Amino acid sequence: MSRTRNMIVATGLLAFASAGLAFPFYMASSKGPVIDSSKPLPPQATFRGPYINTGSRDVGPDFQSYSKK
Repeated sequence: MSRTRNMIVATGLLAFASAGLAFPFYMASSKGPVIDSSKPLPPQATFRGPYINTGSRDVGPDFQSYSKK
């Protein structure tokens, strides 16, 4: 019984890993865009935006001021 149970667990793990590896390819092959550009960004995306690159030390701060158009 132990060998049968091991095969069931191994098959389940293999199926789970295969689904996880196939998910990015499934999302990339979708016909429509993942984010609809006609709608505003959700609050989580707008809040997260300025903090994405806070750990970068290669460029340094930007002291130039930019005028609004």
